[in-house]
Amino acid sequence: MRVNRILLSVPLVVVALVIQVSVLARLHLPGAVPDLLLLTVLGLAMVYGHVGGALVGFAAGLLADVAPPADHAAGRYALVLCVTGYFAGLIKPESGKLRSVTGPMAVVVAAAIGSTLLYAGVGALVGDTAARHVGLPGLLVSAALYDLLLAPFVVPGVMWLARRCDNDPLAETGATGKAADISSGWLSSGTGLHIGSQRGALGALKAKARTRSARVGRIKGVKRL
Repeated sequence: MRVNRILLSVPLVVVALVIQVSVLARLHLPGAVPDLLLLTVLGLAMVYGHVGGALVGFAAGLLADVAPPADHAAGRYALVLCVTGYFAGLIKPESGKLRSVTGPMAVVVAAAIGSTLLYAGVGALVGDTAARHVGLPGLLVSAALYDLLLAPFVVPGVMWLARRCDNDPLAETGATGKAADISSGWLSSGTGLHIGSQRGALGALKAKARTRSARVGRIKGVKRL
């Protein structure tokens, strides 16, 4: 990975893990805990691609495995986030722009369900049956719901930061209104660009009308003389 990607990924992962452990885990919500670390990995993976997503996911998962109050075998969550980051990075388009929010939303839901299943499956292999006692269906539904509600506040910002630090021309032009950033379509679904184009066309029509009226005025003045 590039140095600038590492310098961005490390603080984002650390902050996400601290918030998840110190705040989200203490909310005592029914079912699963909102996975802020997973959403951070997804945002980076959808910009860095499958290789970068796998590396970030492995590092983030390994940090979560050793950070207190971890009560599972080291490497378990690293495997889960590594696989999740890899598959999330596969949806990165070649043009760098997503046309709708359907893709990222589907990725969040699939990642929440897939990571929960994979985590429970790896736990079953090592003798951890906690997911079976809690209720796996309830964990799957709550994990998908919490992550989907939290995603619009996390994933677009992470993607925007990743593109800015990568010196992506799409991100730079998107900041001035000339092009759309990959994360801008998450909440607006591209409607801002459509409205802007309509306003530009309307302004052009008004300018042409003023030019024609000015020409008519000059012709009438000649006739009066």
